[in-house]
Amino acid sequence: MTEETPGFEEKPDVPSGATPDDAGPKAAPSSSGQGAATPAGDSSAQLAGLTAQLDQVRTALGERTTDLQRLQAEYQNYRRRVERDRITVREIAIANLLTELLPVLDDIGRAREHGELVGGFKSVAESLETVAAKMGLQQFGKEGEPFDPTIHEALMHSYAPDVTETTCVAILQPGYRIGERTIRPARVAVAEPQPGATAVKAEGTEEAPAAADEKDNGPEEG
Repeated sequence: MTEETPGFEEKPDVPSGATPDDAGPKAAPSSSGQGAATPAGDSSAQLAGLTAQLDQVRTALGERTTDLQRLQAEYQNYRRRVERDRITVREIAIANLLTELLPVLDDIGRAREHGELVGGFKSVAESLETVAAKMGLQQFGKEGEPFDPTIHEALMHSYAPDVTETTCVAILQPGYRIGERTIRPARVAVAEPQPGATAVKAEGTEEAPAAADEKDNGPEEG
């Protein structure tokens, strides 16, 4: 029976040329299949999350683009409305100014008719008329033109045998307009065809064929 020496441990045999580390226990290799499956699952989850975020960003971008387009359209409409209002206010202001000058222009016209537009007064009057024309003021109304109640105001009325419709026979005050806007109608004297002239003309037209027939037939010989 042998006795064991206390503190002595048996060591495994180490081949010659081997290092002491080679004699130590080796760690068990990890399962390669399990290590590869875990990163693949994480990548799929991350890809799904990124796709969802991308969809949200695209939706938000579409909404912001729609809002921007709507705001741009509203701004363009606002600019057009402001420009239209500005032009309207300008036209009203010019019309009001020129309306106040119409009596002065009437005086100038009467002075010209009577031969009193001479000297310095003539120069000032012509300058005023030139400025008014540059601001868009146009004069209208001529003798002999048909009466139009939308642009003429009849102050005198008479009958005349040489007219076939209501006609302006005299311009008492010329009319003025700015563009298509009339700021004062032309004040005129009008003449209408004489009552019964149309009937007489019609009767004369009817008798003419009868007289022609009698002339063609001639008196019958006995």
